[in-house]
Amino acid sequence: MREWYFEYEIQKNRPGLLGDIASLLGMLRVNIVTINGVDQGRRGMLLRAENDEQIERFELIVSTMDTIRVTKFREPKLRDILAVRHGRYIQRDVDDRKTFRFARDELGLLVDFMAELFKQEGHKLIGIRGMPRVGKTESVVAASVSANKKWVFLSSTMIKQTVRSRLAGDEFSDNNIFILDGIVTKQSTDERHLQLVREMMRLPSIKVVEHPDMFIQQSDYTIEDFDYIIELRHDPDEVITYEMMEKNQMMSERGNFEGFGGFNF
Repeated sequence: MREWYFEYEIQKNRPGLLGDIASLLGMLRVNIVTINGVDQGRRGMLLRAENDEQIERFELIVSTMDTIRVTKFREPKLRDILAVRHGRYIQRDVDDRKTFRFARDELGLLVDFMAELFKQEGHKLIGIRGMPRVGKTESVVAASVSANKKWVFLSSTMIKQTVRSRLAGDEFSDNNIFILDGIVTKQSTDERHLQLVREMMRLPSIKVVEHPDMFIQQSDYTIEDFDYIIELRHDPDEVITYEMMEKNQMMSERGNFEGFGGFNF
């Protein structure tokens, strides 16, 4: 059985409209997997049918209805599935189609989005932008748990500054999610850590780079090499800058030097 995504915009809202559509699907033996409002005045459905003829007949009939306007009818994309699941579409950059934007009150949607990416096999390079304490690292870890994947920090400031110079055991698995902080790695002078990062970047696995714009400054990678860029803000109008983050990182390193310590192993 194949799945389809059907979305329509209500032109004449009247009692029983949804029931008419559901009844039509039932008569054509098309199952409704999920249904939800995805935008103001729009409703999306995930449908499942045994053959394409059932779907084609349904599409032909609804295209003649004056009470609705069909806006999408296709095999479901990830954004379609999440829109029906959460009742809203993920915001996408108009100019850069691989950039997706989230606000802090959409962390559930963000975690679900990343978890679906993590479940896919093969190489993916994901960058995540955002100011301190907005929930970047926590979201990546939560998505790893949701996708039933093990996460491995190569560099991080989640608890203390962590700079890994080697991995052991099953940490080398292609099935792991490798996470690194672009600012920490950029400012690291440990050649063993930098070599480890280069090795991990060559693995056919999923890598998540926080602050990708800083990471590419001292690497052979460019923003074009990233498959997805995620932007997370406290509110939609927040400006993401790096001046304060670099300053905080320098103060953190100074504290480590004065005896507070960090993880470097």
